[in-house]
Amino acid sequence: MPVYNPPLRDMQFVMHEVLNVMEDFKAFPQHAEMDVETINAVLEEGGKFASEVIFPLNISGDTEGCQLDQK
Repeated sequence: MPVYNPPLRDMQFVMHEVLNVMEDFKAFPQHAEMDVETINAVLEEGGKFASEVIFPLNISGDTEGCQLDQK
């Protein structure tokens, strides 16, 4: 069975090194307490959701296919 491993290191690199999101978060008072650990935790949990919940749906989509019911 195929497995999806989210590219966490790539996403963290883009968020922190390319986009420098920490500077953007500091510009908004409601997000001023956001830190790197929190952002990484959100990315990790999103990756878990994608691999454990979303990815398995591909199997049923591939086996069952899709149909248009015109009622």
